[in-house]
Amino acid sequence: MIHVQIKKQKENIISFEMDGHANSGPYGYDLVCAAASAVSFGAVNALFSLCKMTPIIDKNDDGGYLYVELPADLSDETMQKANIILEAMVVSLQTIEQNYGQFIKISFE
Repeated sequence: MIHVQIKKQKENIISFEMDGHANSGPYGYDLVCAAASAVSFGAVNALFSLCKMTPIIDKNDDGGYLYVELPADLSDETMQKANIILEAMVVSLQTIEQNYGQFIKISFE
């Protein structure tokens, strides 16, 4: 199962962590894993490209773990842009969870 932990400070998402494997299909055909990966890595790429910032990232090379944290020194404008991206990511992950809840769980801290 994929576990997603979203950490908020006040109204802002400041980090997220994804851990585990969906195991909803054979390797290379796991649609839940592919969807969650595409959504999360798309959000990270958008942070780089649209917000012109480098988040703190920790991941393992064989998959199954991703941690992303926003830098503490972001301007209010950049934080607002980053949170729109991250909130959109959460909505997409929640859509996956609604349809495939036996393979992905999202929690908030």
